Amino acid sequence: MATAAPVTLVVGDEELLADRAVSSVVAAVRADDPGAEVHDLVGGKVEPGELTGLSSPSLFGERSVIVIRSAQDLAKDVIAEVVKYAAHPAEDAVLVLAHPGGVKGKALVEGVKKAGADVVTVSKLTKPAERLDFIKGEIKRAGRSISPGAAQALLDAVGSDLRELAAACGQLAFDTEGKIDEAAVARYHRGRAEVSGFTIADLAIEGRLGEALEQLRWALATGVAPVLIVSALAGGLRSLAKVGGAPRNLRGGQLASHVGMPPWKIDRVKRQLGGWGQDGISRAMQAVAVADEQVKGAGTDPAYALERAVQIIVASRTGR
Repeated sequence: MATAAPVTLVVGDEELLADRAVSSVVAAVRADDPGAEVHDLVGGKVEPGELTGLSSPSLFGERSVIVIRSAQDLAKDVIAEVVKYAAHPAEDAVLVLAHPGGVKGKALVEGVKKAGADVVTVSKLTKPAERLDFIKGEIKRAGRSISPGAAQALLDAVGSDLRELAAACGQLAFDTEGKIDEAAVARYHRGRAEVSGFTIADLAIEGRLGEALEQLRWALATGVAPVLIVSALAGGLRSLAKVGGAPRNLRGGQLASHVGMPPWKIDRVKRQLGGWGQDGISRAMQAVAVADEQVKGAGTDPAYALERAVQIIVASRTGR
């Protein structure tokens, strides 16, 4: 694994690819120093002087990784501090900045680029051919191959969301043998049209426990893969967090650009936010993370893991 640069700037609004770019830097540091401490920060909450404090040498000589997500929300004085730091980074620290692109926080992007930061660009995959290449790349990463027809069938079944596609590719590679063909995709996705993970996620987020559990059981009985349901639950909660955490003064197109969602979806998420608080969303996301581990092999009963996650999501919404 390559050695991490002292400062890395990840630019782009493709959330999955940005998260992977950040994770790869963290992994590179920990490959060199397993005891490295990771500080994961959100731009709008970084205080002046915090970067300087976190990058100071450790008494025990350990390296540290400072990740600042949503770096476009950094205050002006903090941006100046980050740009100054990027020109002369600490020896025992690695800084990773994630910025979605756009004009907000442009001074940060230009400043750290000029200071010599390593830049990773992660653009939205807007064309079907790009998504097909993504599918082929995911399957190849898993040490498998997929036919062109199967890749197209998978794209048709799952849609354009990269997290959903990545989850589907991973599960297909795990559950099948040989080259993945159209028949394998069809078997894997039978029943998806009847109930999707998004339906279950919406019901759980809206606090409709009985309906959510009923649809979950039906989805599993008709062959919907547990990993896709987990992905949908996580996606729904991320949408809540994004819209709920957006600045109150943003409206219309500005809000859509800030959170990376179409206006129609923002309207639906706003309606779902009733009854939710920041702590509840955090608890629900932790429950989904546990379910994700369980359905990917850490547990023996994916159905139980999913039911438990749905129950915790509903309870987190109401605060019980």
